[in-house]
Amino acid sequence: MALEASTAVFWLIMTSTITALKQQRRDPNRVNVYLDGKFAFGLTKVTAGWLQIGETLSSEKMEELRSTDEVEKAYLRALNFISYRPRSRMEVQRNLRKHSVPEEVIEETLGRLEEKKILDDLSFAQIWVENRIAFRPRGRFALRSELRQKGLNDDLIEQALLDIDEAELARRAAEKKVRQLNKLTESDFRKKLSAYLSRRGFEYSLVSEVCMESWKSIESRQQQQNS
Repeated sequence: MALEASTAVFWLIMTSTITALKQQRRDPNRVNVYLDGKFAFGLTKVTAGWLQIGETLSSEKMEELRSTDEVEKAYLRALNFISYRPRSRMEVQRNLRKHSVPEEVIEETLGRLEEKKILDDLSFAQIWVENRIAFRPRGRFALRSELRQKGLNDDLIEQALLDIDEAELARRAAEKKVRQLNKLTESDFRKKLSAYLSRRGFEYSLVSEVCMESWKSIESRQQQQNS
């Protein structure tokens, strides 16, 4: 009888009953769990989805729910971070670390995102290069440097840069700058345009070629205007 009574007391101590499940006001994606009439902890809707009022939870189950919630919360945080623009694996990893997410949870989250193809470093690199080509042309050297800073390895970077026409990019990068410099002397024009293109990661030989082409184009227009 004494053993049975002791077991019963232990069971009562180690279990609690869900008395309410309430959506959080500040975050509609989270649910507050009330045990025995008191607030106990918050969970994501996904984690709380299987719970019911009146259900009894053991301390072991509560710990399991908190652990699952930590993983789900990290996953949702990562999804939100990615929603603003494509991200590399390292960028997501750094963001989660910034919010003090445990390393094992970070790795699980990254694996889950990669499995669902939400996180893909090759795709990220290709999108990055396409964006640069369209809006801010850069040379291979600059693009490699930018992608390395995003945590990409050299193999992926070279795949992303495989089909770019660097000469065309250099000409496009020069176009707007040429309009700003076309009143300068040839010497100053070449010096400033050369510095501009070099800062954007274009090789010296290509920079020299584009500077020469650009100056000849200016001379040709000037001759036409004076004829």
